[in-house]
Amino acid sequence: MQPKIRLLFLLILIGQTTFSCEAFTSAKDTIQGKVVGIADGDTFTMLLDNKTTVKVRLASIDCPERRQPYSAVATKFTSDAIFSRKVTVVVDSKDRYGRSLGWVYYDGKNLNEELLNAGLAWHFRRYSKDEKLQALEDQARANKVGLWQDKNPVPPWDWRRGVRD
Repeated sequence: MQPKIRLLFLLILIGQTTFSCEAFTSAKDTIQGKVVGIADGDTFTMLLDNKTTVKVRLASIDCPERRQPYSAVATKFTSDAIFSRKVTVVVDSKDRYGRSLGWVYYDGKNLNEELLNAGLAWHFRRYSKDEKLQALEDQARANKVGLWQDKNPVPPWDWRRGVRD
């Protein structure tokens, strides 16, 4: 085989391998796996059955950042709910860091909604117009649940930019 043809064949083979790996977490896929790591309230790592790890970020919500009030509470909530358990993730898309953005289901519950209901996340309205999620946040605010007990909680997107009281 000529060197150019061999190189072309190799590039095609690499491209197919890369494509097949990406297929595990492309948009609108449903993936299942065991949660093996919790980064924070809205980000975790799961192990798929084929031994591939996937970093997942919960879609349409934003939990407090590290060193922000209620961050540890949100992280513990997520850990208690899903760590070392099998979950199903409906992948919406990927973020700029390559994480799969999705909806996480466990024990008949939606973790995205559960965090809002517990007052441990904001509905990320910049990326979502979901009325149900907004209603869950509004209800938690009205009932002063979780982080809504604070007089003036700072949204994580402002915290990241250094905008604090």
